[in-house]
Amino acid sequence: MRIISGIYGGRRLSPPKNITARPTTDFAKESLFNLLNNRIDFDQIDMLDLFAGTGGIGLEFISRGAREVTAVEVAHTQQNYIISVCKQLGIHNLSLIRSDVFRFINACQVQYDFIYADPPYALDKLSSLPDLIFDRELLKENGMFVLEHSKNNDFSSHPHFVEKRTYGSVNFTFFG
Repeated sequence: MRIISGIYGGRRLSPPKNITARPTTDFAKESLFNLLNNRIDFDQIDMLDLFAGTGGIGLEFISRGAREVTAVEVAHTQQNYIISVCKQLGIHNLSLIRSDVFRFINACQVQYDFIYADPPYALDKLSSLPDLIFDRELLKENGMFVLEHSKNNDFSSHPHFVEKRTYGSVNFTFFG
């Protein structure tokens, strides 16, 4: 796992072997950020990273100038890893919320410029995430939500669907 670009660009990060997260592949992450570079200005945005896992997506946003990243993760191993990476890099603008994502969404009172979710692909409630994000009005006006998922999910009929991109076994659906 590595940070692709920005002030921490090129840094390699090594998650512990006992981590249960499935980090987004470097190929898929690089492809995603190539798209995002043409669509958003990373400087001074507020980003929400749901199912943060190793924190790789949120760290990439910080490296590229995001004002604040809120990372939501329930697993202790992943939480500890994110904390250790932030200490190692001297990052102070990543807030780690130790919570179940669905509990967090239901209680959240904040809006974000960009929301990213990388849930376990077999998660029963995965298909409900776009509705929850939009029903709770978690995106700021002109904000973007990207959901990573397997090929088994199709969100093309969702009213906020923008497009879907596939990179190997990784699928990104964009909502706005």
